[in-house]
Amino acid sequence: MDKYSFLNAANTAFFADLYDQYLQNPDSVEPSWRAFFQGFDFGLESAEDSGETIYIEKDSGDKAIAVPENLQKEFQVVRLIDAYRTRGHLFTKTNPVRERRKYHPSLALENFGLSQGDLNTVFNAGEIIGIGPNTLSNITVHLEQIYCDAIGIEYMYIRNPEERQWIQDRVNFNTNRTKFSTDQKKHILKKLNQAVSFESFLHTKYVGQKRFSLEGGESLIPALDALVEKAADMGVKEFVMGMAHRGRLSTLTNIFGKSPKDIFSEFDGKDYEEAVFDGDVKYHLGWTSKRKTDSGKAINMNIAPNPSHLETVGAVVEGITRAKQDKHYKENISQVLPIVVHGDAAIAGQGLVYEIVQMAQLDGYKTGGTIHIVVNNQIGFTTNYLDARSSTYCTDVGKVTLSPVLHVNADDAEAVVHATNFALDFRMNFGRDVFIDLLGYRKYGHNEGDEPRFTQPKLYKAIAKHNNPRDIYAEKLISEGIIKAEYVKELEKDYKASLEEELEDSRKQEKTVITPFMKDEWDGFTRVQEDEMMAVVDTTFSKADLTEIAEVITKLPSDKKFLRKIERLIDQRHKMFFEKDQLDWAMGELLAYGSLLKEGYDVRMSGQDVERGTFSHRHAVVKVEDSEEEVLLLNNLKGEQGDFCIYNSLLSEYGVVGFDYGYAMASPKTLAIWEAQFGDFSNGAQIMIDQYISSAEDKWKLQNGLVMLLPHGYEGQGAEHSSARMERYLQLCAKDNMFVADVTTPANMFHLLRRQMKATYRKPLIIFTPKSLLRHPKVVSSVEEFANGSFQTVIDDPVAKAKDAKTLVFCTGKFYYDLLEEKEKLGRNDVALVRLEQLFPLPAKEMDKLIKKYKATDIVWAQEEPRNMGALSHILMHYDDASSFRFASRRPYGAPAAGSATRSKRRHQEVIDFVFDKTKDNQRRKRK
Repeated sequence: MDKYSFLNAANTAFFADLYDQYLQNPDSVEPSWRAFFQGFDFGLESAEDSGETIYIEKDSGDKAIAVPENLQKEFQVVRLIDAYRTRGHLFTKTNPVRERRKYHPSLALENFGLSQGDLNTVFNAGEIIGIGPNTLSNITVHLEQIYCDAIGIEYMYIRNPEERQWIQDRVNFNTNRTKFSTDQKKHILKKLNQAVSFESFLHTKYVGQKRFSLEGGESLIPALDALVEKAADMGVKEFVMGMAHRGRLSTLTNIFGKSPKDIFSEFDGKDYEEAVFDGDVKYHLGWTSKRKTDSGKAINMNIAPNPSHLETVGAVVEGITRAKQDKHYKENISQVLPIVVHGDAAIAGQGLVYEIVQMAQLDGYKTGGTIHIVVNNQIGFTTNYLDARSSTYCTDVGKVTLSPVLHVNADDAEAVVHATNFALDFRMNFGRDVFIDLLGYRKYGHNEGDEPRFTQPKLYKAIAKHNNPRDIYAEKLISEGIIKAEYVKELEKDYKASLEEELEDSRKQEKTVITPFMKDEWDGFTRVQEDEMMAVVDTTFSKADLTEIAEVITKLPSDKKFLRKIERLIDQRHKMFFEKDQLDWAMGELLAYGSLLKEGYDVRMSGQDVERGTFSHRHAVVKVEDSEEEVLLLNNLKGEQGDFCIYNSLLSEYGVVGFDYGYAMASPKTLAIWEAQFGDFSNGAQIMIDQYISSAEDKWKLQNGLVMLLPHGYEGQGAEHSSARMERYLQLCAKDNMFVADVTTPANMFHLLRRQMKATYRKPLIIFTPKSLLRHPKVVSSVEEFANGSFQTVIDDPVAKAKDAKTLVFCTGKFYYDLLEEKEKLGRNDVALVRLEQLFPLPAKEMDKLIKKYKATDIVWAQEEPRNMGALSHILMHYDDASSFRFASRRPYGAPAAGSATRSKRRHQEVIDFVFDKTKDNQRRKRK
């Protein structure tokens, strides 16, 4: 019997459904059917015209079988449906002020072997889109409503069939629209009125002042309102939001509940209540509020402070979210919802977005799905969108993680709220990111004083004639008989009257009060100034407890097989502690973490290759040889302990530093550490360092205890692996903004890390960490130094005698051991080598004492870095007597180090020679 004989008898609905499955995922259908459909597609592509009969070749080589015309048409309708799903978003009515670009081929029937004559024919393919057997006319109308109206949806690239089917079922069920009740429609109008009236009020009261208004994108406010209300009903307890300037003030007032009075005070430019606080512009400030939703659910809302550097806050938001999930919601992380509001030019142009998106499913960084909303002005400052990206859409970065993208006409408020609810449901169901592209416009220039017609005269002519979204929606509700024209006027009158009262109240206050961000998380911590930063913190830890920790971290599980090298390494650590009493750098670090864990603190470390360590020193994670099962010995301490989490990061600095900074911001009782692979790689995160780490407390009252470990030291590895750019960090140091250290012993590292948690305040801590010292025979400490020592900001020469010293050398870091080796080789007992372990705040009083002690006639600042780098200029700025020092360094260079190992070694030795012999000044250039 002919295997294709059933083609004339079988139900075409069965074929249509099977063909639909094949088009979406060819591997999902049985192989013989796959071969049949491949044959059909080949025949369709080979046909010379749309009405030509399609033949499928038989395996036997006999005469090909003709596909019946009715079945052929059925398949062509299925292809039409597939095209709408895949390309319908290109033909939507989503642009409120411009004609859409034209894309080819279109969705015309003729492009699918169909014609106007088929419109009244009933096709079983209608069942695929949930309307049952239906005419082609009704099928196309249904498809237009779903895929080509005010919402365009991109999702067919999603590889998970369950997610794709969920989306299809959802849009087929309600034609991608929500039938809102009368009360819901009035509520949407109310939020639109708040958005429109708030901006117009500011426009009249503060003429010409920058506010980065939301006008043209006001539907963001009902969208966020719907998101918060519905999410709370679905069990979300906390919201963490990041957004740039545009629309921020309206969002703070109309979503977060910040009093307009406080915003008006900021507009009036009053001074701050605190003398030591510099503050920031009103559209950068963060805010935390506790409020109840309309349905009575208690929620916590946070909008993170942000700089002008667009998209930076996105990484911080993800870190804050993860910290809250780890601390309070481990069993159900969906209860914390991150929301990031982007601009169209920024999301397309800033590479940081790609870094953040790549974190979305990584163990160390995932947050259970982020709602991304783009306030799409179709312009960036003065740059047209066609000059701002090569991609079709600004949201195309979302496809990296196969996230669904919804493009929505911002003038259609109901479509905007529908899309927001859709996005939330997807996130709560699948724990993945969703992107909403809110296509609107910007009523004014980049700021309210800018003239946009200089660069976009045609666009702004159209915008000038265009009604705002509130008035457009009000007209719709009037036409539906839901409201009368006076209803909107009353809404506006009442809302503006409340703003007038707030304005009057604000003008009775003389000072602006800035409310701390996430105040509850920081209960018990105080902000301190430089003198308190210099106070000694008790970091002692009992020997008995140290011994207990050492027993755990120097013994591998006996029931698992590890590499011989790992067994040998762990055994060596056991001997260090229990036999030799000489602990190296790795043991100092791991014991610091263990001691804090025993005291109930959590420890989180992330960065490139941190589990093992770039230089193979840490091995905080050891792997079973055969299964690669991960073993974290620090999580096996006896009794109660904190959580130790360590994650190899993606190859990112900017995004990961931002994430870890956000984590530390939300979790002050966690030792949060980011380690650079090499110190100079941290300059990939320079924006985070400048805009947050060094300045956030001064701008926003934000404490943060992030630790940055930056490998630093000149060992002949070339320009890119020598310097952590110490000078960059030291230049940023001022008053009380951070700690900077360059420690030289395992015990001092131990106490420095413990001080970071044991203090009653938090400051960022920058540590220049060693490379060659990790295994240096002299870089060891005793158990006693760990147990009963403290952090030493300065370490005096342990052998020099004051009466013999003629030269006093101040130095820092690894260079001390190079100088020590030379001193011992030369037998120079007249030289005292003093280590500055803390570079900021500079321990000036301790330096004074040592200068007084030695009474040396020759005082040297010695560094291995070039003269225009390292700590030299910092010492000159912060220590008045340094102007009389002799400075020993490499000459000034553009690159930190030479690429030639021979040249690097020679330059290094020249600095050392000059330290011990002032006649060998390497700064003097030899004439040729």
